[in-house]
Amino acid sequence: MKIENASFLISNTTFKKCPQDGRPEFAFIGRSNVGKSSLINMLTGKKKLAKTSSTPGKTQLINHFIINDEWYLVDLPGYGFAKASKKSRQSWEIFITEYLLHRESLMTTFVLIDARLAPQKIDLEFMNWCGSKGIPFSIVFTKTDKLSSSALQKKLLAYRKELLKFWDELPPIFVTSSASKFGREPVLNYIEDILKAFKSA
Repeated sequence: MKIENASFLISNTTFKKCPQDGRPEFAFIGRSNVGKSSLINMLTGKKKLAKTSSTPGKTQLINHFIINDEWYLVDLPGYGFAKASKKSRQSWEIFITEYLLHRESLMTTFVLIDARLAPQKIDLEFMNWCGSKGIPFSIVFTKTDKLSSSALQKKLLAYRKELLKFWDELPPIFVTSSASKFGREPVLNYIEDILKAFKSA
């Protein structure tokens, strides 16, 4: 897929105010500081499309970006950021949950995982929750450039082993690096395949 144009459209705190034109949506979510904004900018080829910050937890709204005038890329708040107030975290959790459960135009959710870390309880719980609710999702490993090839393979193997404790079949898995742009084409091609299926349905 070639990204011809990408621009910010709107931010909301409830799925009810999100765009109602029925365009397919692809959501991105992960723990704070997982590199979500950098990945979005890498995928779209726009360095400043999503705001990056050294301070985790800056995304606090449902952010819609219109891509190729055809589909929406949705940037969701990160979860697991301890420095945010409990009240803030609870409000984020509510509107993230409502969005994922009720957004009819949501095609799939990309769950971002920091490849450098051992399997995190909060990530596993979130993915298992998605599975229990029938919410389609894919896994995107980020920051893979910070690991050697052998170390990366060990991390991926450990994650697969952990996931197979809960799943008979694993969701699609992508390995990416925002710094080197590794994995860009597989993710975009996956989105393109879903869009083609959506159009022909």
